Amino acid sequence: MQAKINQRLIVIGYGSLLSGYGLLAARRGARAINRRLIARRAFPVMLENARRGLAKPSSHGDYLAMDLEPIDRTRPIRGQIGVQRGGVAGIGALGLEFDVASAPLIARREEYDPDRFIALIARAEAAGLPIGEYLYRIAERRGFDLLAYRTVLCAELGYTSPGYIFHPLPLEDGRVAIVSIGSGFEGSGDPAVRSRRSETGMDRLLTVGEALALTSLQLDREGQLGYFVECALGGFHGLRVGDLLDVVDGEADGEWRHRLAAMVRAAASGERTRFLEATSIDEDYYRRNFGSEPHPSLSRMLAELDP
Repeated sequence: MQAKINQRLIVIGYGSLLSGYGLLAARRGARAINRRLIARRAFPVMLENARRGLAKPSSHGDYLAMDLEPIDRTRPIRGQIGVQRGGVAGIGALGLEFDVASAPLIARREEYDPDRFIALIARAEAAGLPIGEYLYRIAERRGFDLLAYRTVLCAELGYTSPGYIFHPLPLEDGRVAIVSIGSGFEGSGDPAVRSRRSETGMDRLLTVGEALALTSLQLDREGQLGYFVECALGGFHGLRVGDLLDVVDGEADGEWRHRLAAMVRAAASGERTRFLEATSIDEDYYRRNFGSEPHPSLSRMLAELDP
């Protein structure tokens, strides 16, 4: 598409998009070559008013993918730019800048119709706005109520997704990014389109231990652990993954805990190289913006996963 205002898309990753391992779909091998996402640039973000957990059935395998919810549903999720290592509340995420030509691939990865996503960008372009600001105005008019937002967006586009739906996420520097949030358990915005979360009864966010213990779904346990590794490796780049520590606290099943630790360590080999490739940044930029050490929360996670 021809875009002047929306030549770049700012996307917030909070699940598998936290790592080079996830961005390049390395876990899925050669068959996923057409799902590799290559950004123009990346920067660390701390999300406020947000919690994440496993809830949305993945379109890439038989496991649950990460979803994001606001803590206060009357306020937007917001992002502070930079790595936060102190006691500031929030969860680590990754800001990714893509060329608009990547829009179809981004949409397919999020189980959103590519043509509809391009049409949404075109609507923002026609309104003279970046897509994030365009979506923010819709959300603001609806008091940031997620279902009301999805309903209005569906009415405008004549479409909604049962998978993920693009939402606005304002950043502290005044830009508004977009973030994929699961089509809600309470509704997709169209009564005729049942969300994946509703289909599978996922009415809350789960830890990986809770997901593996589900009896209502046929889950690929190895796939579920592998997906979680894509998320946890964000800590390798200084992103706070401390909120994911809940996935190991108090769990009695030692077998999967030790398997997960081994998978994280194995995937960490070559992760810096993968991340630089997937984000098109160099070592100097990486050191300035992400630091040179993993976030302490990743080390704590591995310690707790050990026998």
